[in-house]
Amino acid sequence: MCGITGYIGDRDAYSVVVKGLQRLEYRGYDSAGIMLFDKEVQVHKTKGKVVDLQAIISKESSQGNIGIGHTRWATHGVPNDVNSHPHTSNSGNLTIVHNGIIENYDKIKAELSKRGYVFHSDTDTEVLVNLIEEVQKQKQCKLAKAVQLALKDVIGAYAIAVFDKQNPAEIVVAKLGSPLAIGIGENNAEFFIASDASPFIEYTKNAIYLEDEELAIVKAGGEIEVRKVNDDSEVNPRVHALDLDLSQIEKEGYDHFMLKEIYEQPKAIIDTYRGRLLANEGIVRMAGIEEYIEKFKSADRIIIIACGTSWHAGLVAEYIFEEITRVPVEVEYASEFRYRNPIITEKDVVIAISQSGETADSLAAIKMAKEKGALVFGVCNVVGSSISRESHAGAYTHAGPEIGVASTKAFTTQITLLTLMALKLAKEKGSIPNSNFHAYLQSMELIPSKVEKILEQNEKIKAIAADFLETPSCLYLGRGYNFPVALEGALKLKEISYIHAEGYPAAEMKHGPIALIEENYPVIVVAINKGHYEKVVSNIQEIKSRKGKIIAVVTEGDVAVKEMADCVIEIPEVEEALSPLLTTIPLQLLSYHIAVARGCNVDQPRNLAKSVTVE
Repeated sequence: MCGITGYIGDRDAYSVVVKGLQRLEYRGYDSAGIMLFDKEVQVHKTKGKVVDLQAIISKESSQGNIGIGHTRWATHGVPNDVNSHPHTSNSGNLTIVHNGIIENYDKIKAELSKRGYVFHSDTDTEVLVNLIEEVQKQKQCKLAKAVQLALKDVIGAYAIAVFDKQNPAEIVVAKLGSPLAIGIGENNAEFFIASDASPFIEYTKNAIYLEDEELAIVKAGGEIEVRKVNDDSEVNPRVHALDLDLSQIEKEGYDHFMLKEIYEQPKAIIDTYRGRLLANEGIVRMAGIEEYIEKFKSADRIIIIACGTSWHAGLVAEYIFEEITRVPVEVEYASEFRYRNPIITEKDVVIAISQSGETADSLAAIKMAKEKGALVFGVCNVVGSSISRESHAGAYTHAGPEIGVASTKAFTTQITLLTLMALKLAKEKGSIPNSNFHAYLQSMELIPSKVEKILEQNEKIKAIAADFLETPSCLYLGRGYNFPVALEGALKLKEISYIHAEGYPAAEMKHGPIALIEENYPVIVVAINKGHYEKVVSNIQEIKSRKGKIIAVVTEGDVAVKEMADCVIEIPEVEEALSPLLTTIPLQLLSYHIAVARGCNVDQPRNLAKSVTVE
């Protein structure tokens, strides 16, 4: 959720840390804060965004070559100045930034209060920094040892950076559950600390990703020392060469990251199937599946676990996996799956989907599945993420950084990758005729150009959006493969415009939601000329007879729906199984334009964060 960043070296720490916070603001923007050290500790923090933080810091108070910063998504304590990070220990010696949740903070707080500690905030983080201080006092040890011992008493998740003004040559960091990367400057002259690599990509391409329950001591001009929290054993960390370009995390002339990422989808889809989809040769190459092909072929069932938009991608995958591989599929919310004592066996294959690869509920579900003997296959976007490391095998979507909190290209690239997986498995099992297999491959190659064609209707969709700015609620309908698209369309509208919306299977409208429909009530219907087209037409007639206002996504050349709908958005002809890759695009644009016209912050919608790393 929250974003943390830090710097130690010869540069001006303020500019590095603040720029890093701006790039991490997608992780939370309830408040922001920074600690700088230049002979003395300077802490600045405020409710609001990074720009609000910048406004309260003078040039005189922004000096120093060491700094840590934080942008917050509130968990414990309301968003205000006092609850903002960084937090300082009672003595003033220790300063901390923290991403995660300390579940047993109340018990620790009660014990520390008995020992004379005073707390000024409602946060679990202030408790943690004072626990570290107490350990340091009791054990008469250095900061790193105090952090290690304190974390042994902590239940929950954390990515932390801690600074001790009595030993200002180092920053101590540690990780459990929440991501943490360390950028390595040339000749170890400087180091960068961040929740992901985006804050330091312009300074270095070399990074270490801490594993769970690892602690690192970062000193400018020295080697990074990494140790295990549990047993203090030394770790030899792997240095990753980052494949990330600065232009990928800039807006490049677009008004919002979300719009940029919508328009990046043709390229992102190509990047996802590049090297995997060889249509002319009739081949799908996926090393992760090939390594475990017998396990996939003999699986009794496939369980897909995910949250949010990734869950909707999993629902699309359920349709195509069952249709062409004939393997039963169950799609589960990771947050529910992990708590209901599910039946999992060594004959199951679990596919975990996550854009960030850091989703806490999905990670916990993965660990549970592994304990039960299931094969776990990870589908994520971020190289080196926790899910990619925890899974037995997996595949990256290669969508590139997604900064907008509301997922767009993550969704379409996940569907692309999952479709390739289904085709690969179906081919290996012999459950799909060769002619159908080759037809799918040829069609998939054409998807990016068809997405580009839909994007050309942006101005038309913007005009349609203008009619729905004041609606309090709307309904999204789809059938078959496009039922998950209806769910995703409704989610996008809720996320960024704050208009209530529900997605439903079109046939289920009669079982309750039809009661909502009255004159001019907006209903968005995916009505392509495949699958259950005639049934969807009947559903539209039912809406029309009650004077609802219909916005329909139709196939080019459609006649029947056009005659009934108030507005239509056309998509190119496509197989039903691949249609979600096209039908979702108009719904993304519609949500975007409604939100912009309503004055909403589409990249940073209220109460949301990009990566949900807490329960």
